[in-house]
Amino acid sequence: MISETLLEALDGLRRLEAGRHPLRNVPLSPPLLALLAQIIRSPGAHCREIAAALGVTAPTVSVAVRRLEAAGFVERRPDPDDRRVVRLFPTGKGRALHRQVQGFRRKKVNRLLAGLSPEERATLCALLQKALQHAEGGTEGGEEGCPPRPGS
Repeated sequence: MISETLLEALDGLRRLEAGRHPLRNVPLSPPLLALLAQIIRSPGAHCREIAAALGVTAPTVSVAVRRLEAAGFVERRPDPDDRRVVRLFPTGKGRALHRQVQGFRRKKVNRLLAGLSPEERATLCALLQKALQHAEGGTEGGEEGCPPRPGS
């Protein structure tokens, strides 16, 4: 069955280089990593903005930010125009961890794609993007690391 084959492939992807994962000694879950990444993409945002971008509630973000803040990855700063508003910023430690994780992810993807021709890589990326867009009901958009589709 195709869905079982895909599930097995996804499991294999998760296991690939698992022993070398930079977070094996850092107690951060994937959702906390996603939160850190969003704060890095939107420094100075407040909890509601981060929550909207991640599709979760502001209280969920607020609780998770406390964990990231306690670990030294994020800091809260008052808004200079409205002291009641708190803005979120990554710390140097948070940015360094994010760079480390992104580097690990790129190596993992490069290792995965190494056995494919450029045309096969383009086809794989295009099909994955198409499947995700359909599943999410979103619009077409490229991902960094995927070559442009032939003819685009």
